[in-house]
Amino acid sequence: MSTRRINGIQLEKMIENGLALLQQHEEEVNRLNVFPVPDGDTGTNMALTLGNGVRYATSTEDCGAYLKKLSEGMLLGARGNSGVILSQFFKGFAVELTRSPLIGPGELRNGLIRGYRTAYDAVVHPVEGTILSVTREGIEHIRTQITRNSSIETILSMYVAEMRKTLSYTPEMLSVLKEAGVVDSGAYGFILIAEGMLKCLYGEVIVPKALEPLPQKQLVDLSLFNENSEFSDGYCTEFILQRLHNPRYEQRFSREEFIAQLRFFGNSIAVVVEGMRVKVHIHTLYPAKVISFAQRYGEFLTFKLENMQVQHNEHDRVMEQKKEHKPLAIIAVVSGEGVKTLFENFGCDIVIDGGATMNTSSAEFVEAFEQLDADHIVVLPNNPNIILAANQAVALSKRRDITVIPSKSVAQGYFAMAMDTADSEVDFRVSQMMSGIEDIATISQTVASRDYTFHEISCKKGDEIALLDGEIVSVGSDFVKTVTDTLSVIPDINDKETCVIFRGRDVSVDFEDALYEAISSKYPLMDVEFIDGGQEIYHWIVGLA
Repeated sequence: MSTRRINGIQLEKMIENGLALLQQHEEEVNRLNVFPVPDGDTGTNMALTLGNGVRYATSTEDCGAYLKKLSEGMLLGARGNSGVILSQFFKGFAVELTRSPLIGPGELRNGLIRGYRTAYDAVVHPVEGTILSVTREGIEHIRTQITRNSSIETILSMYVAEMRKTLSYTPEMLSVLKEAGVVDSGAYGFILIAEGMLKCLYGEVIVPKALEPLPQKQLVDLSLFNENSEFSDGYCTEFILQRLHNPRYEQRFSREEFIAQLRFFGNSIAVVVEGMRVKVHIHTLYPAKVISFAQRYGEFLTFKLENMQVQHNEHDRVMEQKKEHKPLAIIAVVSGEGVKTLFENFGCDIVIDGGATMNTSSAEFVEAFEQLDADHIVVLPNNPNIILAANQAVALSKRRDITVIPSKSVAQGYFAMAMDTADSEVDFRVSQMMSGIEDIATISQTVASRDYTFHEISCKKGDEIALLDGEIVSVGSDFVKTVTDTLSVIPDINDKETCVIFRGRDVSVDFEDALYEAISSKYPLMDVEFIDGGQEIYHWIVGLA
């Protein structure tokens, strides 16, 4: 095959094929996680991010219009650092091709270049040997070979080949990958997406996993529309019409004439023609007239009708129920019922349950922002893997009164909240919370999920391990020893006065005594406090200030 141009429908099928191939290898990508902690979910995060874009996008023959909606969905659904970087790549790709109804060799080249540059710009400290390197070198090594006569298949084949070369070099760029004997997981995930797109052009269609429909906030509240209601917003009407050869139906069909007729019935019209099928979206006060007109050409495969007045009334109700106005509102992401209760008692206005792996999407942050009526909002991500998603949410919300405090653990978030003084001015409160995460050491203790070797550290699956600020420090058969050994390597441990320990969900309270005795005997002047955190992955999270 030799495809010189692709339209939006073809691009949609290619993207869906890329998602399907990534889904097939999702667990393989997850297993490339370097650290032996059971939270490796790069493949899952990338699949969820791209999947959100796919279900958010609208079928259209215009590539630029399709990419715009795809990118919006990905930005909102981005999860984890890998998902955010992937969404930023497609954001750049979409921005470059905004005015491109068709994608040819030049457009594809420029889109791939704009994509990686946008992804780099989104990361404060870009690290080579990751998805960033792969996307950059993949196109930069072939850009001069692309001509107006190049086929899309040829370009993508060269692109994938170069990215695979760079992927094989990622262990040389990042020593942690080399010692773990793996390539970068995010880079591999991205290559799978590109390969899936290429396979589509060659006719190899992969069936994707079923995507859940876009989440609805709640079922329709019928009380919002009654005999006394006004009706001015009309109905959101969407359907797929199957044109039929039966002589009962009109055979002559023109998309332009079809749209011209629909304009008599409503607005916000979108019509996509795929062979003998017609996808229609229209806002109308008279759905019966739209139905009657459409049935002149065929019958409905799908049909959706929503009363937009109910949606409008729901919006008004939500606005009325917004939380009371405050000078400063706080959002925190946590995992575990105990931690959730703690942060609520601390005064957090919204506590988001990040789940076991703490991978909150940008959309969840944006939704939280919309619920708050405050002069300023503070966000505590409490995990390094969602700081990017939080920052992306701030950019998407367009608000300039939000501060993301880069707390990397629930322990840092705890001490940030402890520094908040509710009666002070907003600027001072924010600066105090920011200072609360400084010089906080965090120890995370769990069981190794895989064999691992890096520098002087080596462990087997099932070993007790302890990490200091994300780096493995101690390995053994006893959790108490791994924690105390890690304490001893903290440079200013003798200056630490407070030790807060969050107990995990699957850990018995009976084990607290042994840990308390070991820490207190070694550091008698340190104040040790236990909290029933209920977090899933880490048995113990220790914060020291």
